[in-house]
Amino acid sequence: MSPAGKRPSLTRRRLLGIDRSGPEPPQTRAGQPLRPFTVPNLIGYVRLAAIPVFLAVALGSGDGRDALASAIFLAIALGDLLDGFVARATGQYSRLGALLDPVTDRLTILAGAAVCWHFELLPRLAIALLVLREVATLALARYGLRHGVDLEINWIGRIAVFLVMGGIFWAMVLDWTIIEVGFCVGVALAILATVLYVRDAARLIRAARAVQTGVQPSSSD
Repeated sequence: MSPAGKRPSLTRRRLLGIDRSGPEPPQTRAGQPLRPFTVPNLIGYVRLAAIPVFLAVALGSGDGRDALASAIFLAIALGDLLDGFVARATGQYSRLGALLDPVTDRLTILAGAAVCWHFELLPRLAIALLVLREVATLALARYGLRHGVDLEINWIGRIAVFLVMGGIFWAMVLDWTIIEVGFCVGVALAILATVLYVRDAARLIRAARAVQTGVQPSSSD
């Protein structure tokens, strides 16, 4: 393998997902085999299966502040960090994992939003905006896939997910105003991240079409 194609050295920062410099692993890109049977994907399957369990327990509680429900939600959320850690530690990257992980994140957030809406644990306007954002992101990802373009997650999106999931979890534990403030900030950042995803996806799609037609995109793109 050429030096340019070598897997980046696994430093502690890279292992923990702090250092995300360099291109995404080639095994995760469009056209690669799905490779469904990997340890990170097994973690993803468990996360996905736990979402309806969380909904059943949380919606069956009296006020949405149920210890078991909040613990299940936390486990699903932390599973996102765990499967990424395992993938980096073992090198078991896969195309299916790259597709499954963001969908599971979206469904986790939507499930938590449904519980918080039902019990009015967080501002409903912020929840409504979040739901619209999550649906739009799923639609954008599907549109990108149809055009051979993967959405590249940015740091604004990662921070937004942290604040949003954290806000949902803590809202099911405590009734503090600071939790609502942090959640609203997370929703605002999530919307900003989606705007950036749209901009980047549009640029990549134009570039892909230019390659297909042999026409160079303008410098303004």
